[in-house]
Amino acid sequence: MATAEHKSSFSAWRYAHYFPFLEHKEKNVLVKCKLCLGGSKILFTAQNSNSNLLKHLQKQHAGTKLLVKTTDPEPSDATPPPPKQQRLDFNRGTASQVKVDKAIARYVVEHVQAISTVESPAFRELESMIPCPGGTRHMGRKTFSNYLEKEYTKMDSELKKTFEGLEYISTTADICSFHNRSFLGITSHWINPTTLQRQKAALACKRIKGRHTYDLIASEIDHIHSLDGVSTKVTSTVTDNGSNFVKAFAMYQPESLSDDDDEEEVIFTDVADVLNTAAEEEIVLPPHQRCASHTLNLISCADVLKWLLSNPGTKGIYRSSTAKCTALWNKASRSTVASEIGSDVFTKKLLVPCTTRWNSCYDAVARIVERPMIDLSAISDPIQLKSISDRELHFLKEYCAIMKPLTVALDILHGEDNCYFGTLLPTLETLMSKTLEMKDSLTVATGLPEAIVQAIKKRFASILESNDAMLAAVTLPKFKLRWVRDQRKKEMVKGILAAECHKFLPGPEQQPARNPVSPTTPPDSGSSKDKEQDFFCFEDDDETFSTVETEVMAYLKTAETGMEILKRFPTIKAICLKLNAATPPSAPVERLFSLGSVVLSPKRNRLSDQRFEKLLLMRYNHWFES
Repeated sequence: MATAEHKSSFSAWRYAHYFPFLEHKEKNVLVKCKLCLGGSKILFTAQNSNSNLLKHLQKQHAGTKLLVKTTDPEPSDATPPPPKQQRLDFNRGTASQVKVDKAIARYVVEHVQAISTVESPAFRELESMIPCPGGTRHMGRKTFSNYLEKEYTKMDSELKKTFEGLEYISTTADICSFHNRSFLGITSHWINPTTLQRQKAALACKRIKGRHTYDLIASEIDHIHSLDGVSTKVTSTVTDNGSNFVKAFAMYQPESLSDDDDEEEVIFTDVADVLNTAAEEEIVLPPHQRCASHTLNLISCADVLKWLLSNPGTKGIYRSSTAKCTALWNKASRSTVASEIGSDVFTKKLLVPCTTRWNSCYDAVARIVERPMIDLSAISDPIQLKSISDRELHFLKEYCAIMKPLTVALDILHGEDNCYFGTLLPTLETLMSKTLEMKDSLTVATGLPEAIVQAIKKRFASILESNDAMLAAVTLPKFKLRWVRDQRKKEMVKGILAAECHKFLPGPEQQPARNPVSPTTPPDSGSSKDKEQDFFCFEDDDETFSTVETEVMAYLKTAETGMEILKRFPTIKAICLKLNAATPPSAPVERLFSLGSVVLSPKRNRLSDQRFEKLLLMRYNHWFES
């Protein structure tokens, strides 16, 4: 069969009638040349290339007039094999003007180009080469701006339709300044109920003027939530630990009715104060969640530094070792000679810490301690710096070993696609256990692991004891109860999960009544036994309890760790969608601002606030890629 296929593909060649097919040999085809004397010349050629035969014709039969084969004497149903490389076809057809406009908008928005790009002569020349029925229409700046306005309106409408089909959404909020202009950014996050994939979208990057007071922040956040129709669906809003954000959410939380207040207290209020604060009382913010990454960053900087400087055994060596590292970083960043020496010795560039990211400090120190003392002296001596001593290098190695689990935890919590609120508690528990594991191998910073664990317990006290955090972790299939080490706590978490599943089941008012009494039955009819049965009519929860317990036990026993298994456990899926909509850090809104600094560059600082917000949201939401 292979021989017939190769024979058929070879016979389709335009000069195949000069080379009769003989046989197939491994990866080559054996043929005979008719033009050679006696027709006895045997040639080899590849299965899908006739270049060898073409060279033979050009070299041996250059003076012979060759005739192109017009018909195939040996028809076959076999199709010729595709060529090794497809040729580019510039005449494949025409593109519609709608697709051309969308492609131009995607290029301008995704690559952060000026809107005036559409009026550039070079761009218009390139645009005119696109085949379009009736010719390509060139848009001016004003026309293109109107097109972007329509696309933004369409994106906003589609986003609101998406929110209408969701029950639970989480948001992140922060304030950042670009070129002396302050903006409030808000991003939304949710789990798709059908695909169980995490999704996100930017809601706003709104200009705010004046002081960033708590009441202004609360008013703007509530207004943005109301515009998008998610005020009643937001499970929590994640922000950093700024005092203005913390106070805003503390002051504008919904009031919970207390059953313990039996007596009403009469309070006299000034009418003027009531009128002034009437509008403010309408503001209701969702539950507040502090950024986990920011809190861990505070532990790694403030708490660790406080312990190192308060402990007599580490105070001096910490100051001397960090001073020498700082001198080396400053020299390498300011002197090209020092940078070249460091690159030659380390075979990598020396890292310089960033003041806003503690992980960069750890990475910079780790780059230094991974080299031996000889290499460190080879760098310090030529640039006239004091070399790090053996004891200082030993301390820095212990410091990096202790802080490594914390850096890994920070990297995990900075994620977006696979980082849920349920990731936080297992991360903290694992971080504390891994930090305490190395306390016996230390000789200098002997008490630092315990200090870090105490700081975690203090700053994350509300999370470590939160039922919502436990439920969020156990309803994630990749964790379940694997993160719980104590057997008693495992049983407690199981009970919390079962109790929460009961809450998600339909209540007695939604269930059909058992043994209903017919309205036509006289009140005195029936025997005394029937009356007694009707009188002692209790709710039978055995069946419901058994269903919930079966679902919980079956879920915890499954070995699968993918989110898809939640489709088999609807009650647990509902809990997961509600509690895991939030992200532990506020990193998504920080990434929005990082993109905003690119959109509102110094060369584009004349962009209006509204135009900047619309371009940024379309870029962050990848509107033109869909």
